[in-house]
Amino acid sequence: MAAPSDMITATATITTPVTITATAMTIITTTPEAARLRLAQYLSPAFPVGGFAWSQGLEHAMDRHAVTRSTLTVWLTDWLEHGAGWTDAVLIALSLHDDADHAGLDDLARASCLTSERLTETLEQGAAFAANVSAIDRPLPPSALPVAFGRACAAMPLPRTELIAAWLQAQAAALISAAVRFLPLGPVEGQAMLAALQPAILRTAARAAAASHTDLHSATWGADIAAMCHETMQTRIFRS
Repeated sequence: MAAPSDMITATATITTPVTITATAMTIITTTPEAARLRLAQYLSPAFPVGGFAWSQGLEHAMDRHAVTRSTLTVWLTDWLEHGAGWTDAVLIALSLHDDADHAGLDDLARASCLTSERLTETLEQGAAFAANVSAIDRPLPPSALPVAFGRACAAMPLPRTELIAAWLQAQAAALISAAVRFLPLGPVEGQAMLAALQPAILRTAARAAAASHTDLHSATWGADIAAMCHETMQTRIFRS
């Protein structure tokens, strides 16, 4: 049995606080390899922004059989090329510029939300994302999610196309995950759908990387109507 003095020393060693400096954390994004690790962390389902709770109106479309197992890929392609996927990609691209007006882009992001649930979705997730980045990296003010993401990644030594493509894949994966929980759709089939979308994701990311403010538009009225109707659903799994 240890002497009383030894026990006191051991206890003191265990309870000594460990301080992690912000400087040590910010070093991780100074090389492309390290930046990709941080990018993967930001877009991981484990990064606590609550993305699993939202479907961007997809739940209503599935409930009304407007989207089925056989038509989900068509819906996602339209979302990617003409809908919220495209507008988010443009907002990220604009937020990555060195001289970006992030406050102005935040206003544009809010204005691009055509339903109250969509607005709540991007603001709540954006606030959570900014809070998490502030805790592990550097201070980041809350804003709409694509603007917060673009601002957090602006200093990364990675091509804009790569950053936007990674975002689009993560968002598409979240929507497919929502469909897996709602439709008779297996997770492996969902992953096959995501793999099939990757060429379109890369094309959209490349277009968005060179986009300007005048490219911020959408034309997915069916998805917008589904998002509006979702607000009045009596029984639902998702918040949008």
